[in-house]
Amino acid sequence: MGASTSIPSRPEEQEAESLVASIGALPTLQTSFAKLSDPQSKSIPLHSLQQCLSLNPQEPLPESPSPIPDHFPSLLTHLGPSIADLFFVSGEGGGVSWVEFLRGYIACCGRMPGSAALDNLFRLYSSASAKAGSPPKLEFDSDDDGKMSGSLLFGDLRMLLWVCWVMERSSRSRVEEDGLVLPDLGGLVSSAGDACGVDVLDYEIPVSAPKMRAWVLATVPGLSQCFPRFVQDRLQRCAALEVQGDSAPSTSSAGDTYLSIPDTCLLSRGIAWEISLTLRSTMSEELLDFCFSRNGDKSYENLLYKSSVNGKGLSRLWSNVEGYHGPVLMLMSGSSPDARKGDTDGQRWVIGMLTEQGFENRDTFYGSSGSLYALSPIFHVFSHSGKEKNFVYCHVSPRRGYETHPKPVGLAFGGTIGNERMFIDEDFAIATIRHHAVDKTYQPGSLVPNQVDLKTFATWEDSPEKMMMDMVSDPNRVQREDR
Repeated sequence: MGASTSIPSRPEEQEAESLVASIGALPTLQTSFAKLSDPQSKSIPLHSLQQCLSLNPQEPLPESPSPIPDHFPSLLTHLGPSIADLFFVSGEGGGVSWVEFLRGYIACCGRMPGSAALDNLFRLYSSASAKAGSPPKLEFDSDDDGKMSGSLLFGDLRMLLWVCWVMERSSRSRVEEDGLVLPDLGGLVSSAGDACGVDVLDYEIPVSAPKMRAWVLATVPGLSQCFPRFVQDRLQRCAALEVQGDSAPSTSSAGDTYLSIPDTCLLSRGIAWEISLTLRSTMSEELLDFCFSRNGDKSYENLLYKSSVNGKGLSRLWSNVEGYHGPVLMLMSGSSPDARKGDTDGQRWVIGMLTEQGFENRDTFYGSSGSLYALSPIFHVFSHSGKEKNFVYCHVSPRRGYETHPKPVGLAFGGTIGNERMFIDEDFAIATIRHHAVDKTYQPGSLVPNQVDLKTFATWEDSPEKMMMDMVSDPNRVQREDR
């Protein structure tokens, strides 16, 4: 941070340029350096680089009832200075030379393991929080590749997630909007608590930083890429700016403010972003486009089916998805009554199923990849276990003629025919969710809260605020499983 350096040799400059060129960023950095640097010193004044990398957000508002910490707006304003101080070494005159500019970019955006990119994100959060007056209890060992130790509060995790949301939003917007609305990411925070064996109802509970790091890498590995994308976008914007006189280009506030679009479907922006962080496919980009679109109607232009609009039943679903063989994300909502406590309403939950090749009318399981999601009130992803490939079963109508052993008509995910992990009948009148022990395709875990029985029965209801299918448990229905 501000340490003086000797004048680099030509080979060092060539090596840095070669590394940047290999990731396709050299022309952008050459242009941005020319616009930011001082012609006499041939270096970028540190304050100009800080300004280029800074956000200019408006007062944030939360979607959830939980209040935003008082220092969070200040934390956002200190992101740019923290990036410049941590990753770009300035010389004796306080400027960043061409070689150090390249090296700083490589440190932020170069090819590196996901764990190293995540460590950069934690370092950035720690520095910006300290500048905002609320430093976390994190320590980084400079002699051991930046190994992280110490602890984080669950409140810190929530703010770190919001910081990543803001950086991602800024990277994808070019239009001035009206307000910064932070999504409800309580499901992700609860997931971290579950992984660490801690009740996260209290955001002041500390947890081991290495445990938190391990949870991020296992559950939402895409989180680490929000920071390098943000730096890339800021420097690309700088390269596109017209220099006026001798002054350094100012940071545009376009894209740093955010519009809240009411969520009329199960797929809220927060849920879409959470799912995108688990993916490395083109589906991730499509979900990110949905998250940060300003046009609420356009956000749902790829919606294939909605039970309250298209009607319930497998035949209605099939008429809307037949012939489409791309990735499909299906969401369901319901509640789990607890008869033991006399609770007939139960806790509301949302689950999801992702398949990469759409629905096909077959009487056998098929598919090459897919995931199941518990989305609310706690987030979990159950990816392929590597043992079986019974990803999807979609049997719309039986074959003509008499069948001695007809296959069931309906939708299913995981398990085996007759013993599916999740099965939805042809009328969408009953949905069955079995214990994960019957399934060897997807990773084990509970899709719904308090899932202890082998089966949970459900009836379906229409609702205008629900996206594709809504599942509401019927505690009065009794059905015996053949064993």
